[in-house]
Amino acid sequence: MIIKASQRAGGKALAVHLLRDDENDHVHVHEVRGFMADDVVGAFREAYAISKGTKCRQFLFSCSFNPPEGETATVADFERAIATVEERVGLKNLPRVVVFHEKNGRRHAHCVWSRIKAAEMRAVNLPHFKVKLRDITRDLFIEHGWKMPRGLVNSEERNPLNFSRAEWQQAKRINRDPRTIKAIFQDCWAVSDSGKAFVQAMEARGYYLARGDRRSFVAIDHTGEVFAIARWANVKTKEVNARLGDPEHFPSVDEVKALLAEKVTEKLKRFTIEAKGEFNQARLGLQEQKRKLVAWQRHERKILMELQAVRQIEEGRVRYERFSRGLLKGIWDRITGKHAAIRQQNEFELAAALERDAADRQALIERQLNERRALHCQIKDHEQRLDTELVALHSQPAVLVKRFVVVEDTNVEKRVRQLRSRNISP
Repeated sequence: MIIKASQRAGGKALAVHLLRDDENDHVHVHEVRGFMADDVVGAFREAYAISKGTKCRQFLFSCSFNPPEGETATVADFERAIATVEERVGLKNLPRVVVFHEKNGRRHAHCVWSRIKAAEMRAVNLPHFKVKLRDITRDLFIEHGWKMPRGLVNSEERNPLNFSRAEWQQAKRINRDPRTIKAIFQDCWAVSDSGKAFVQAMEARGYYLARGDRRSFVAIDHTGEVFAIARWANVKTKEVNARLGDPEHFPSVDEVKALLAEKVTEKLKRFTIEAKGEFNQARLGLQEQKRKLVAWQRHERKILMELQAVRQIEEGRVRYERFSRGLLKGIWDRITGKHAAIRQQNEFELAAALERDAADRQALIERQLNERRALHCQIKDHEQRLDTELVALHSQPAVLVKRFVVVEDTNVEKRVRQLRSRNISP
């Protein structure tokens, strides 16, 4: 089964996701272990409260277990996989929650561990957990006899057109080693015993065969680069022709480039939709956070005003009681000047109290302004990141057009439509 994981915070949002029954056919809380609470929400709140005693922000380790499509895994299979991850990654005996989801005829599991060791008040370090999970995934496929994805056998064999948005962003920052490309061509040639097998092996690696000039064969990758098969596979041209047959049965370079450009462009459009959806969801979260912050700040100000009003009444009563009661005592205090002294003292204290209350209100206002400014900066940075990613996604098709150099020819377009109607992959 495919295992994906991440260190994260946001226990409340994760609990809502795990318990959503509107997106899943069935949701079953299988286990809540190591927490005082016996429910998912309470467990994540408890984990968050304990994490506040440490410097750890990503206090949860969330892991999903997905069997391959068409295969069925039992509860015991999931439990063994979870136990293996727990043992190898370093999460043994830590509190955890296990939830099963059933959706679109498939069942998968989510296991979320608290990374905090409460006895030591420290977070467990999880070095190289992605590599370890990849190895566990490979072992599980072998154990169950499931057909292993080629990219799991060797990461270099992954088809570039099966990339995710994160992988696409990474691919922009790296260059492939020519030795790796040559090894792929030679490996595909060695393991195939027919032209059809060679075509399938190459397409599995992300290279699509086409009819080149002078009746030769070439391969094209997802970026539009053209590779001469004979040269990169280190075989003679006549051997290539003998195995692949008549070149007229293969699409031309321009036709393959056109289809690949269309595929990549469609992929980038989906990435744009995904990016907007993710950022909109995050924006809604920030806006909700701002709404709650403003509501709490209004409540804070109301409480401060009420406390100051009560204190003003109490201090006014103290100042009033300094004056003598009764007519004769009042006249005597005025004659001796005591009344004037008390009044002067009261006026001084009243001015000081008003100044103090105003300073308290100003301090609260400034603190709340700083809180809102910090949140506003998050919203602004969020919008700038979205704009940056959308600009990169929108500009990529133009780059692809330059690299593919698609020929605007009616015969090419006609040939592309024929290939698509016959479900022929470039």
